[in-house]
Amino acid sequence: MNPVYATMATTIFEEMSALARETGAINLGQGFPDSVGPTELLQAAAEAVLAGPNQYPPSSGLPILREAVAAHYRRFQSLDIGAQNVLVTSGATEAIAAALLAIVSAGDEVILFEPMYDAYRPLIERAGGVARAVTLQPPDWRLPIGDVAAAIGPRTRAIVLNNPNNPAARVFTREELQALAALCVAHDLIAICDEVWEHVIFDQAAHVPMIGLPGMAERAVKIGSAGKIFGLTGWKVGFVIASPGLLQPIARAHQFLTFTTPPCLQIAVAHGLGLDDDFFIHSRAALERSRDYLVALLTRAGFTTLPSQGTYFVTVDLNASGICGDGDALARRMVHEAGVASIPLSPFYISSLAPPGLVRLCFAKPDDVLAEAGGRLGKWLADQRAASHA
Repeated sequence: MNPVYATMATTIFEEMSALARETGAINLGQGFPDSVGPTELLQAAAEAVLAGPNQYPPSSGLPILREAVAAHYRRFQSLDIGAQNVLVTSGATEAIAAALLAIVSAGDEVILFEPMYDAYRPLIERAGGVARAVTLQPPDWRLPIGDVAAAIGPRTRAIVLNNPNNPAARVFTREELQALAALCVAHDLIAICDEVWEHVIFDQAAHVPMIGLPGMAERAVKIGSAGKIFGLTGWKVGFVIASPGLLQPIARAHQFLTFTTPPCLQIAVAHGLGLDDDFFIHSRAALERSRDYLVALLTRAGFTTLPSQGTYFVTVDLNASGICGDGDALARRMVHEAGVASIPLSPFYISSLAPPGLVRLCFAKPDDVLAEAGGRLGKWLADQRAASHA
């Protein structure tokens, strides 16, 4: 038995979702929409199951999807890519794993930005690498380029960037990304770019792909997710975009991970990526409205929230709201006392620099669910304040 995995803790997402099931709490922790998904894609998948093919598709992905991914990014992000630049994976996490296994060798250092998706560090270490954290600071969560430059050493091989960032809900600016790209070029680093939230951005923000910046076409790996684009998180269809020199070793790693992805889902995603612009505009607007609705509920109740520029999430500063304590402990109290499950931000850090009292809530839910959750949280906050003054 491998001692690394035998002693590894259950992820905070699974833990909090299990607590929500056990207690009957509203689950605003794990990031998934409470919907069946877009009818257009569901119908396309159903028809593909009946019509076939239902045998192994190519490991690199069905040609129809690889071409659709390339066309989609040419249309929305002006990227000069073709099907030869695309690899289909079973979700974005598998894409991240394949990229790290292909790029990182024993002893290589990889720079991460915390708070970060919790899969990055164990995947880097499984590849034999060493994770080096650079910390983003709330409430702005800007890229600290000076800290990045200071973290680069002779063993630094790559940088992992999540943009838009989960859980900070920050969309990085072109100027920040250009400065980061200049460091990658100057130090011959690979940028592994987790861009799964690229369509889930608000307030007229624009997503800037690292791979499209000067000097990055041959040294950036772009990772996308149909699950996030279409709100179909259970489908687990991801894609990697890179130059042939980077894509080939990633494809070799992928063939010994999941090898391939269900063809019916690939066909449906290809159909979805070709939908007209209105589909994506309306999807974004609906999520932005849900964000505004939950933030308004929380603000009226007396909570302090941090800006949310993208993703499904808004961060609540419980300490600034008048409830002092550790985010982990407060999140567990919220499940039992308020009947609402959240995710504390501390598990998204690998250093000891996590700000106290920050929790993440998912707003990709119907209004009635958000209203009930907001009401429960508001009553809980009032009860906490009353108790502190008793």
